[in-house]
Amino acid sequence: MPARRPASAGLLAVLATALLAACSSLPTGGPDVETDSAPSRENGSYFSLDDPLHSQEMVIFALGLLDTGYRFGGRNPEAGLDCSGMVSYIVEQISGRRLPHNAAQIAQLTRPIPIPALQAGDLVFFNTRNQRHSHMGIYLGDGRFVHAPSSRGRVRIELLDNPYFRSRIDGARRLVAAN
Repeated sequence: MPARRPASAGLLAVLATALLAACSSLPTGGPDVETDSAPSRENGSYFSLDDPLHSQEMVIFALGLLDTGYRFGGRNPEAGLDCSGMVSYIVEQISGRRLPHNAAQIAQLTRPIPIPALQAGDLVFFNTRNQRHSHMGIYLGDGRFVHAPSSRGRVRIELLDNPYFRSRIDGARRLVAAN
């Protein structure tokens, strides 16, 4: 397997600036999806990243993983990534804290938000195997998210308004603590 060339820092900065400056609202005209609710938490706390800049760092880091190969159970870019492996890898790299390697478990540990409230760096969840939260990605803004799908086997950007994903979105979560 040929070695992946890392994207240049300048290219990443330009991409990140363009995405972060873009409108963070979702496309209109799609079905309304209500906020899903996580199981009640005994202590009322969720996994959260303390630094508000971590959301931006998640977006930049995710963009740097574009075209990384897919691997079921993959948790690092060298071996390949799956959806939850990509998210947990990014969170660990920027914060030093580890999330589970399971989309449904990550959903249970993180704070639900309404779909229309999505901001860059939030997590989006999908029902792709007739099971809630069976797939996930990182919202980039402007109705786009990055994910590690098994189909076509590479980390890539998709539109939430894509008919396949629009009909399967089943929740959104925020990792940065509420102020």
